[in-house]
Amino acid sequence: MNPVVEQVTQRIAERSRERRQQYLNKIKRAADEGPTRSSMSCSNLAHGMAACGPLDKDRLAGDKVPNLAIVTAYNDMLSAHQPYATFPERIRHAAAQAGAVAQVAGGVPAMCDGVTQGRDGMDLSLFSRDVIALSTAVALSHDMFDGALYLGICDKIVPGLMIGALSFGHLPAVFVPAGPMQSGLPNKEKALAREAHAAGEIGREGLLAAESASYHSPGTCTFYGTANSNQMLMEFMGLQLPGGSFVNPTDPLRDKLTDAATLQALAITALGNHYTPIGEIIDAAAITNAVIGLLATGGSTNHTIHLIAIAAAAGISLDWQDFGDLAAVIPSLTRIYPNGQADVNHFHAAGGLGFVIRELLDAGLLNQDVNTIMGPGLDRFTQRPALEGGDIVWGNTPLKSEDRSVLRGVSDAFEADGGMKILTGNLGRAVVKTSAVSTQHRSVTAPARVFRSQSEFTKAFEAGELDRDLVAVVTHQGPAANGMPELHKLSPYLGILQNKGFQVALLTDGRMSGASGKVLAAIQVTPEAVQGGAIGKIQDDDMVTVDANQSSLQVEANLDSRTADSVDMTASQQGCGRELFQVFRDRVGISSAGASIFAEI
Repeated sequence: MNPVVEQVTQRIAERSRERRQQYLNKIKRAADEGPTRSSMSCSNLAHGMAACGPLDKDRLAGDKVPNLAIVTAYNDMLSAHQPYATFPERIRHAAAQAGAVAQVAGGVPAMCDGVTQGRDGMDLSLFSRDVIALSTAVALSHDMFDGALYLGICDKIVPGLMIGALSFGHLPAVFVPAGPMQSGLPNKEKALAREAHAAGEIGREGLLAAESASYHSPGTCTFYGTANSNQMLMEFMGLQLPGGSFVNPTDPLRDKLTDAATLQALAITALGNHYTPIGEIIDAAAITNAVIGLLATGGSTNHTIHLIAIAAAAGISLDWQDFGDLAAVIPSLTRIYPNGQADVNHFHAAGGLGFVIRELLDAGLLNQDVNTIMGPGLDRFTQRPALEGGDIVWGNTPLKSEDRSVLRGVSDAFEADGGMKILTGNLGRAVVKTSAVSTQHRSVTAPARVFRSQSEFTKAFEAGELDRDLVAVVTHQGPAANGMPELHKLSPYLGILQNKGFQVALLTDGRMSGASGKVLAAIQVTPEAVQGGAIGKIQDDDMVTVDANQSSLQVEANLDSRTADSVDMTASQQGCGRELFQVFRDRVGISSAGASIFAEI
């Protein structure tokens, strides 16, 4: 075991000892009560199975047959979730064939950040994670279930499902993906079209044609953003069938994997011999493995928030410093857009997650001794499924990468570190993703230009005011201000300035998306502006340094002598449902603590 990996794992466990034990005691009490259907009043139980057929009613009348909850994030607007329309019926059939029952316990909201980018709805995006957690708890609160299958893929949805599932940590949980759409317009061409539109070189019709050629069919978007990072995390934490994350929805293997997930969920309920509740799977070692997977594959910076919130739901205290320390020893093994030109289909064909897990295990860079839905040990997740004669067979991933421009082993990694830095200085703490940023752009010292919104930045760009070296400081974008929207709309404009030869960086208390790209971006600055953070005291032309090489975040100004400007946030807190979320903005924690409304779980 690598000493840093071992040290960080032990540090997380020790830091979490008291809260973790309280959590384990809570889920043990719930587990000791056992399945509760036989102890329900006849009226309660009759309501819970009124819509079932005669056979399922007979099975549910006692506690001898497992009943699986299906918690679904289906809607047919999200391309990634549209395939879930048929999953409940398939799951019910697979469960019935095994002599069990499955019921849709509830649905959770699922918004598409791709639709809301740069729009008012994006201000609800981060908070939707905690709404999903609450909705999951409502679904499971009927207390009819012995285990659960979770149908979710995209950005806030899987983290929300995870938080909700961990609140019912005595129940086994299996996550069921639907797979990515097939490859469309190459990501490089899509990015060029966006920059050309931002520069006024192509019109709306040309841009829409390019975007539609990229996002073109049911399935997850194929770039390596938060959605596909979610799928990676589920395998690294042992909650999803090995090798199934990136099997396309139209592949016949996809349906067989859904059947297999149902059977695996049944196998690990308390009514069998292999009871494996999710609360015992997600421990300090599993959380450390998740961080390592994120770093090794160049995953979404959103998970520097989500993983902390997920860990907290299991009584585990994860800190940004843990990310930073692990990043120093975890090599970058992939080049998937935005960190390269390949997409997840190319990555899967080159060897995929099983290859990455095996390489890291062999190098002592992962915790092997963990619980998973497949049993003890992470080595089972070095395999991948295939169909033979209509049945799934499990085989080993290739010993060598099928495409070294996309995927490499530890011995010839793309970079020695994990492509993420935690910056500290007189501006507070921030996260930087360096894996897509060229070496010459990883340290920028330049005059600040301060904006209070993306639209302010866009207007200044279109007026030709930004053709110079600058650090674009976008403030009042944190969770307590306006829900912490992603600021991905800025990327094409900043990219144009960098292409012109200017030294450019972004500094913000907001987020970038999982598609964070080639421009140096210090994001999620904590404390945020509305909570008195130093970022709110920066003024135009202050010299700001964003230095990923030295992990430094500094402004050359006497901030103590300044008072932060008072900014009217009304326009960002009204309309498009945002007024309903004031209770979230009032309660939300800081970014480095997971930006969660749940103070303690």
